[in-house]
Amino acid sequence: MRLTTKGRFAVTAMIDLALRQGKGPVTLSGISQRQAISLSYLEQLFGKLRRHEIVESIRGPGGGYSLARRADKVTVADIIIAVDEPLDATQCGGKENCHGADAASGARCMTHELWATLNEKMVDYLDSVSLQDLVDQQKQKNAEQNVVVLHRNHAALG
Repeated sequence: MRLTTKGRFAVTAMIDLALRQGKGPVTLSGISQRQAISLSYLEQLFGKLRRHEIVESIRGPGGGYSLARRADKVTVADIIIAVDEPLDATQCGGKENCHGADAASGARCMTHELWATLNEKMVDYLDSVSLQDLVDQQKQKNAEQNVVVLHRNHAALG
């Protein structure tokens, strides 16, 4: 079980968008170039995010996308669920017929509860991380990288 590219790309694109919030609408072509994500794929993802009222679109010249809610009110779980990303570690997709529909019993496998509990923990965790948390982490990472560059440049000049 792992998060597919759909969920990863959606979260990455949302961080990119949130980092630029307040500077006007953000174009999908800009996100596409910065994050190396196909424009047509972003169009599909942002259509779903818009329908879930996570982003809003601004049409016309100078248009693009902006957050429909504050970044601290959007969780990673919101984003992943909006783009139809399955968060399921069970073999049966949560249907409790782990041995298959053809099996005589259609019963759950012996480890079903383990994987179902993991699903709950994943959703709880992803629901506890806001888009603002990820933006703050990215800003901190960028600030730390800038400090290293400044120190290197200063050392080279000295």
